Formats: sequence, C-alpha cells, structure tokens
Amino acid sequence: MPNLAETLSILEPYPGIYAYYDGRVAGRRLHSGAENWLDDGAYKLGTATYSLVEGSEAIVYDTHMSLDHASAIRAHLAGLGVTKFRVVLSHWHTDHVAGNAVFADCEIIANRLTVEALHANRQKLEASDPPIKPVVMPTRTFVDRLVLTLGSRTVELLQFDIHSADGTVLFLRDAGILFAGDTVEDTITYISEPEYIANHIRDLDRLAGLPIQKILPDHGSRDVIAAGGYPPSLIAANRDYLARLTAAIDDPALDVQSLQQFVADDIASGRVGYFAPYEDVHRANIAALRGVAGA
Repeated sequence: MPNLAETLSILEPYPGIYAYYDGRVAGRRLHSGAENWLDDGAYKLGTATYSLVEGSEAIVYDTHMSLDHASAIRAHLAGLGVTKFRVVLSHWHTDHVAGNAVFADCEIIANRLTVEALHANRQKLEASDPPIKPVVMPTRTFVDRLVLTLGSRTVELLQFDIHSADGTVLFLRDAGILFAGDTVEDTITYISEPEYIANHIRDLDRLAGLPIQKILPDHGSRDVIAAGGYPPSLIAANRDYLARLTAAIDDPALDVQSLQQFVADDIASGRVGYFAPYEDVHRANIAALRGVAGA
C-alpha cells in the first residue's frame, strides 16, 4: 500500500509550533480517479494541521486527512521527545478527524457540538469515500471555552459558529496567534451550512474582535503558513465574501463571473491570494446558497 503522506511537509512557523502541510500538488491524487473528499477537497485545496510542543508534551490540532498523515505527525513528535499527547478537534468534518485512530490512546478534546455531530454523522463518515472507520470519538468535551496549559504556555479553546456550528479555534493570547481550523481559508471560505450563513457572518465579526497578530488556517498557502501565517485581514476578507455573495445570490451575473473577478479587489490588496481550485468552491457556494433560498 502506498504511503498517503509521501508529500507531507513539516514546517515550523514559530519555535515549538509545527504545521503539517500536504496537498496543492498538481496532477497528483492520493485515493482514486473518481471524485472523492480526499482528492477533490482536502488534498486539492491543501491542508495543514498543527502541533504545539513544549518539553515532552504536545497539543495536536486536528489529526489530518488520513491515518498515514496522523502516523507521520505522531512519529515526528515522538522524535522530538514528546510522550504526552492531547488532541483538539477543530470540528467534525472528514479531513480533520480522519487520523483520530492513531491517537486513540490519548485525550481527544472537542466541544459538545462536535461530539454530537460525530455521533449523528458516524455512518456517513464510515461510508464516505474513502471511509473513516472506525470513527474515534473525543474523550473530553467543553462548551464555549476551555483553557489548557502546555508547559509555561496558556492555550485557549474558543467555540465559534463559522463554517460549521461546532467550530473550535485555538488562541495563544500571549503571542496573538490564532489556529483557525476552517473558520477562514485562502482564497475563500467554504459554505458547508448555508442555512446558517448569518450566524457565520456574525461570528466572523466576533472572531475579529480577538487581539490577533497572525492566523494559521487549516486551508491556505504553504508558503504563507511557513512564513508565520496570515494577517488578521483574512477574517474580514472571508466575512466580506460571505456578505457580498449573500447579497448578490439572485444576480444572474454570478453565473458568468469567475471567483477571480468576484474577489479581484481582495486579491489586488493582498487580503487573499488566488488559488484556481477555489473556483469550484465558489460555484458550490453559489449552488448551496441558492438551494437554501429556493427551499
């Protein structure tokens, strides 16, 4: 069996903070030629998960897109001398929980809504292509906010209804570093729950209220993440995209206008970069919003 993590890069944007980045490799597929969530979502768009390390302890933020990726993460941390692992899940979606089984002997932390979503969607995840089986559940839950200690460092887990109702971000308040999960992406956010778009816009405003210096998202540019992440303006860019798309959803011009044209001002200002595969995400977002409007 091929190792699915062959193209995984291990980056260190800050001392003791590691990003595990894979994807955005032109012409390469990991699973099959047929459309599937791994190749046509996580790998095509590029996925980073993270670890925070101090001494022999690590907090792992999401377990990546496959068991091979999770195994590579655990091996890397073990090589650094880590013996105590705690996993935090950003939300319940496939590419964030696919590697949970590799950390089944560890504490896995998630907010209460993530636990509920994993239980409700267990059969869907197990039947997905590729399947996530077994679905390894969190062992510790919280509501709204949880504070963890990692050596001398304080790590805040904060709950937001962005992208999905069960979003959890990590925030290092002392450094102003936000580990954003899927709450923001570069080029645009993916709308997975279109019926709750107003909640997502509201909570993006709430997220922007944190004293953030840099953002490390799960989906973005490898080079930007390696260099320390995105400025806080990425939140406003994602929020403005959702607001503009919602306002224009009945405009026939959306059907002929590309994503590159729709966010041209943000690209020009540097608030986002342009990555062509997000054209498909933009089309899916339009269809999702129109489906809700027509329901």
